[in-house]
Amino acid sequence: MTSPFRPTLALAVLLAAGPVLAAGPALAQTAAKVREHSVASGKQVRLVMVPNLKKDCSLGPQPELKVTSPPKNGALIQRAGKVKTPATYRCPNAEANVQALFYESKAGFTGSDEVTVEIKGTDGNVSTQTIKLTVGAAGTKEGPKDSGKDGAKKDSTDL
Repeated sequence: MTSPFRPTLALAVLLAAGPVLAAGPALAQTAAKVREHSVASGKQVRLVMVPNLKKDCSLGPQPELKVTSPPKNGALIQRAGKVKTPATYRCPNAEANVQALFYESKAGFTGSDEVTVEIKGTDGNVSTQTIKLTVGAAGTKEGPKDSGKDGAKKDSTDL
């Protein structure tokens, strides 16, 4: 004898699986990263530069930058351009299109500021970076505190 169909059990299984089925393919989200930068008041500093290179070093879609928490004491400038990657990069000496984000504090501001940005890379993964900024007095020589892996000039909007 076969067991009778139990609509309540089938409904419970569908309801439990509903959020998984409805979600479809989701973009992978990586853990948030926190970095620190120092900058002189009124000077520009490059916070992020993301190339359109895939893991195999082929060109992919343009990366996307989305500011989720803007600075309270400065402005952001987003630029796109083309660069040749440094010899120490995982894809050395490759021509790549990049998206870059720069910060400039309000004139005369000194103190702390913060920016949070989501970066959607060529692989479709989204990472979140929170950048804590220490803004010093104008005329002081302040340099970035982090390792500067994105490698080029940090004090102008030149990529």
